[in-house]
Amino acid sequence: MIYQGKSLTATLLEGGIAEVVFDAAGSVNKFDQQTVTELDALCAALESNKDVKATLVRSNKGAFIVGADITEFNQLFSLPDEEVLSWVVKTSQVFDRFEDLPFPTLAAVNGFALGGGCEMTLACDLRIADTSARIGLPEVKLGLMPGFGGTVRLPRLIGADNALEWMTSGKDKKPEQAMADGAVDAVVAPEKLREAALSMLAQMIDGRIDWQARRAQKKAPLHLNANESMMSFSTAKAMVAAVAGKHYPAPHMMVDTVAKAATMDREGALKLENQGFVTLAKTDAATAQIGIFTADQLVKGKAKKQAKTATKDVQQAAVLGAGIMGGGIAYQSAVKGTPTVMKDIRQDALQLGLDEAAKILNKGMERGKVNAKTLASTLNNIVPTLEYSTLKDADVVIEAVVENPKVKASVLKETEETVSSDTIICSNTSTISINSLAKSLQHPERFCGMHFFNPVHRMPLVEIIRGEKTSDETIAAVVAYALKMGKTPIVVNDCPGFLVNRVLFPYFAGFSKLLLDGADFVAVDKVMEKVFGWPMGPAYLLDVVGLDTADHAAGVMAEGIPERMQRIANDPVQSLYEAKRLGQKNGKGFYNFGTDKRGKPTKTPAAEAYELIGVETREMDTEEVIARLMVPMANEAVRCLEEGIVGSAAEADMALLYGLGFPPFRGGVFRYMETMGLDKFVALADKYAELGPIYQISDGLREMAASGKSYFA
Repeated sequence: MIYQGKSLTATLLEGGIAEVVFDAAGSVNKFDQQTVTELDALCAALESNKDVKATLVRSNKGAFIVGADITEFNQLFSLPDEEVLSWVVKTSQVFDRFEDLPFPTLAAVNGFALGGGCEMTLACDLRIADTSARIGLPEVKLGLMPGFGGTVRLPRLIGADNALEWMTSGKDKKPEQAMADGAVDAVVAPEKLREAALSMLAQMIDGRIDWQARRAQKKAPLHLNANESMMSFSTAKAMVAAVAGKHYPAPHMMVDTVAKAATMDREGALKLENQGFVTLAKTDAATAQIGIFTADQLVKGKAKKQAKTATKDVQQAAVLGAGIMGGGIAYQSAVKGTPTVMKDIRQDALQLGLDEAAKILNKGMERGKVNAKTLASTLNNIVPTLEYSTLKDADVVIEAVVENPKVKASVLKETEETVSSDTIICSNTSTISINSLAKSLQHPERFCGMHFFNPVHRMPLVEIIRGEKTSDETIAAVVAYALKMGKTPIVVNDCPGFLVNRVLFPYFAGFSKLLLDGADFVAVDKVMEKVFGWPMGPAYLLDVVGLDTADHAAGVMAEGIPERMQRIANDPVQSLYEAKRLGQKNGKGFYNFGTDKRGKPTKTPAAEAYELIGVETREMDTEEVIARLMVPMANEAVRCLEEGIVGSAAEADMALLYGLGFPPFRGGVFRYMETMGLDKFVALADKYAELGPIYQISDGLREMAASGKSYFA
């Protein structure tokens, strides 16, 4: 044994090959601070062992190394700049030390080699991957850039253009693509990986593979003349500006760093990388995106834990209501392998549901993401029917009929009388109380809400709503089914609008008040999209949701939470709805929708909408627009947490991210408040308190701010 650590070991094999094996105590290998320390000690052991002629690096896990330990980042990045810089410099120097070992090195990659794991392979002279490998530098998704030499070594291996595409997109690559780009030297079957790696190392020892030249290439300046350099980096900057925009500094920093380092050797280039990494680590975007990662892990971990307790496995599903929503739910269930009955009372509605599934599949085929086998199996898994009797074998039935309490109650009652005694019944309602709907059932313990978001196949979130009589067994089974559908389930307790819509409607109310005070809806949309970062401004979102749907839901919210959500006099949303302007569904709302000469969709501000609002527009301050929309949303999210509707701030943030498209660089509504500072948020809300109850904060939030507490502690 050359070296024995907790995360890695080194053993001398026949022929002088040192086999370095990463095998941490947990389920995966990570580059936490302990592992980096061990890698440094390993290098010392290898340097001092005169019998070593080459080194093989591999993993004993199902994945090579999944990256750095992100759970260490929050504490680490809160340190002063010079301490963060010291950490990243020392860590990258360990990778340099490994790269400088006086003999050839090779990485044998299986499964994921991401972030620091990918950078470990880059520090080796050659790389061989098996067909299961996925290799990449996803740091951009955390608001960061590679910090262990990735911005230096990858461009020198595969060229600046390819490297910047890898790093700024953050996508992992299949081994064939990685080999085509030059990041991997060979690809073999998993069972042949170690044997092939040892054979390649023998060739490196014998001099049949010039590993010294490969190493020298990674340590030298980039081979670009002035014109090539200008073209390469100008194109990259333009692409990043178009794709990432101004809210995400990481991809911009990557391009600048690689460009400035192009004429430098490894030492100079790494110094730039280290400095860039620290700058990004201190940004609000990195804090938010790292927060999203940890919150996502929490949400998914909680769901998996709940699913493991499920005593009922969903083998057969059914959907009631075959419109766009019902068809989307049936598609999502069927495409993930669960046979699904789709029931409606009209043949044309069934056809609409089937057409919706077919449309999604055909678009997938056009993009190369769906093959003929998947298309056929998915459509075969959807069984359209007009008969209730076909529901008798369903393990779960999802009601997705019109958003009307009486209609839903009638359908649910009839369903319960048809299905077996242990069938779980769910309602895909967006606002109607689950406790209220449960009154129509004999066994409310087998009933819960299962709120999907439109379009179902794209939106990751499913709100699972627990009624006061819903059993734990029902929740566990529905959580497991949602995971099986490829969704992220978040369990919330019943209340009007549940979590997502409950916090959305105060935002819409703030928007209506703004319009009545003279704001131009086009200007408001521009601020909320371009400055705040929402995918759609409130007027456009209302048009997409449907002004009829929004008006109905506003009525439900007003009835359920009258102390804060009473209807607004002269509400523009209601005015447009009463004028039969329904939004995208009939081509006219705040905007008029159509197509241009090329058949592309168009969206133009509607003069009719301005007339119906009936207020002369005036210019409004950007910060006022943001505050008057976001304070009501944040306040209601706080109340949901305080009332136990949602279990944690992290779950609330992920629900808004996955259900509404909350801007990822802001991290979620609670992260948004904390980035601002809770004390500053309280002061901002107090500034607008006279506008009404939705602007008035809770005593709990005021106490949190006064005592300097955090929702993420």
